[in-house]
Amino acid sequence: MTDYFKKYNYAPDIEAVNRSLQLISMGLEDITCPQVLKDCFSMMDLTTLKTNDTPASVSKLVRKVNEFRSHYPEYPNPASICVFSNFAPVLKETLTAEGVHITVVSACFPSSQSFLEVKLKEVEMAVEAGADEVDIVLALNAFLEGDYDRASNEIVQVRKTIDRIAEAQNRKVVLKVILETGLLATPENVANASFLAMEAGADFIKTSTGKVEVNATPTVAYVMCECIAAFYKVTGRRIGFKPAGGMSTASDAVSYYSIVSTVLGKEWLNKNLFRLGVSRMANNLLSEVEQKTVTYF
Repeated sequence: MTDYFKKYNYAPDIEAVNRSLQLISMGLEDITCPQVLKDCFSMMDLTTLKTNDTPASVSKLVRKVNEFRSHYPEYPNPASICVFSNFAPVLKETLTAEGVHITVVSACFPSSQSFLEVKLKEVEMAVEAGADEVDIVLALNAFLEGDYDRASNEIVQVRKTIDRIAEAQNRKVVLKVILETGLLATPENVANASFLAMEAGADFIKTSTGKVEVNATPTVAYVMCECIAAFYKVTGRRIGFKPAGGMSTASDAVSYYSIVSTVLGKEWLNKNLFRLGVSRMANNLLSEVEQKTVTYF
């Protein structure tokens, strides 16, 4: 395996991370305001990933997004709607909200346990069906065994498949790689997985699927953002960051917003480089700004 820590002059220092997180936590109240909450709203991947999702239930969510600004004209639209790959055609047919992308989870999400050929076919079909963004899971069956070449190669092959189909449609499609940090166990594993995914072609690195016991945490978010900063310093490539799972409150949103601002700077505080993977947070952000309970979504 490449010595990423040497290559990027970075290794996680959890004591320093925790000190920084304490300072961020102490300052959250000072930066929480309607504009920051609306900014967080604009960077949401509004997500439905339920076993009982149907074309009708997904279409219902899409209609709410399509009509959102007629009810809340002072708010931005969310960045995207995130669904299982098979619902990409539903979004393609019904989504009309300005600037909202079609995001899919793909490549045998959430376990990534299948043949590579199966994963690539799912990704290919999702992009052909109109996906603007594809979220896949790092092959932990390879990474945790120490087979980093195979873990990397799977991402490389997904990247090539996405680019081949997207180029034929004369467009670009974003690739997000989910590290499933709750199963990586150590900050060192999180950092190594971050660098591996970025080198293999990820446009974003994402914490979690939301389907395991431990999902996004401020600590892993901080480490991943430090890796993005180190990678940018060496390569000049800006990689996006997406926390997901285990977060639902407006305070959670502002916390991750503050981590990104602190580690990566204001250049990252836009939907091209920062996303929040949310299913429950949207109403809470609206409620916080409106200062009353909102249950729009």
